[in-house]
Amino acid sequence: MSLYLGVDAGGSKTHAVICDENGNIVGKGMSGNGNHQTTREAERNIQSACEAALRSAGAAQEEISYAYFGLAGADREADFAILRPMVARLGYARHAIACDTIIGMRAGTSRPYGAAIICGTGFNSAARNRAGEELQYGGFGFVYGDGYAGGAGFAQLAFRSVIRAWDGRGPKTLLTPLVLRHLGYDEVEPMYEDVLYGNISIPPSLVKIVFEAAEAGDEVATRILVSEGEELANAVCTLVRRLDMTQEIFDIVYIGSVLNRPNSSILTSAIERVVAERAPGACCVRLTSDPVVGALMCAMEADGRTIKPETEVRLKAFVFDEESV
Repeated sequence: MSLYLGVDAGGSKTHAVICDENGNIVGKGMSGNGNHQTTREAERNIQSACEAALRSAGAAQEEISYAYFGLAGADREADFAILRPMVARLGYARHAIACDTIIGMRAGTSRPYGAAIICGTGFNSAARNRAGEELQYGGFGFVYGDGYAGGAGFAQLAFRSVIRAWDGRGPKTLLTPLVLRHLGYDEVEPMYEDVLYGNISIPPSLVKIVFEAAEAGDEVATRILVSEGEELANAVCTLVRRLDMTQEIFDIVYIGSVLNRPNSSILTSAIERVVAERAPGACCVRLTSDPVVGALMCAMEADGRTIKPETEVRLKAFVFDEESV
């Protein structure tokens, strides 16, 4: 019986899961931050999660047929130059590394190829074609070509719109009373000065105010969501074009709290309008499975295994319950 290890290592936690060739979960482990860009403890945390999963499965490391590591921070060649030896030191004879966007994509589609948009606190997008070639945009921020998408970016746009309405450079907006109430102010000027002089920072939680105002029909908030939705679509469709996938049939998986909000239809409609024009065979879907399942399926496919429909159903029913670890 073959065993497979899947790892989802992010900025706050690392999940490691082991399954057999039929998709039965036999072991799991967890640890802390696994992003090498933000902690020096990434290697130790990943190793700890993997060792816990092996203990849980009652298995030896040598029994793992393939290990697949979906790592936050696996963005560019400079990162892989650090990550390849780091993961090799863990001792798994056959393994692969990808950014965590890729395993999220695989968890959200029934195909081994496709694309994904992450929009939570930050932004990222990635795509993989039939040949297994992968590309991504790292989500490094506006100055590196991104839009303002992601909770932090939407929050900045909400705050900026309130300031422009207050000083006359922009139209009046329902964002003004909503942002003031959210931040505990009666007037714009003291709020403006507190941010300006570093007394407070703009909280990412303002993202929900943008959706609330747009849902109420506010034109400024609606324009923010439409514009950023178009930019999210531009990012993923550009990856699709670069990988020669524009005429393919595949899924674009929505990952992250912003895209999967119950009132996200203005944002997602803008994405889907652009996608329909530039990649007409693509279907946008929401991620409903645990991302670590994508790492398990990638491990199985990297080992040359075709995943049976019943195996995929079994895997995608898994939810990593941290309370039980």
